[in-house]
Amino acid sequence: MTRAAGRAAMQERILDTADRLFYGQGIRAVGVDTIAAEIGISKRTLYNYFPSKDELIVAYLSRRLKPAPPSERPPVEQILGNFERLERTIGTGVFRGCPFVNAVAELKEPAHAANRVALAFKEQRRKSLRDLLKRLDVEDPEGLSLQLLILIDGAIAAAIVRGDPKVATAARNAAAVLLKAAGVKVPKA
Repeated sequence: MTRAAGRAAMQERILDTADRLFYGQGIRAVGVDTIAAEIGISKRTLYNYFPSKDELIVAYLSRRLKPAPPSERPPVEQILGNFERLERTIGTGVFRGCPFVNAVAELKEPAHAANRVALAFKEQRRKSLRDLLKRLDVEDPEGLSLQLLILIDGAIAAAIVRGDPKVATAARNAAAVLLKAAGVKVPKA
């Protein structure tokens, strides 16, 4: 293995471990000592890859900031599919909410770079919904995309409090009502 490949592999191990621990236990609860020990490296080695915990947090979130893969499914099915995937994710038993919202809530630092990554994720999701709504030729894709995003975020928050994956079904049903009101033909659930 080349030096660059070895470096990339170690960086991935660090990020995999940080992702699992930060999401599972919380960013504030997990220190770099814990991450380094879990991997079997020194804290100094970890800092060679990520010079600060803040940089590791931003890298962890940035790694999760991926656009949805393209789909051939009809736009309305893609929109409603967000809620169906959410229900499955909530039902896994390891669901702790949105990692981006969790980071912002835990860090409580408006100027932290993690906030920009979280906002980028939320905007990416909203714009994806907006683009699907434009394909459906709705009158106000900007406004409706924000409403749908609020339903997704609300379902996530309700699932954390209630521990019930069916909140995503309720949010899907509300999304269907909004889509119908916008003139979209919605398939039966």
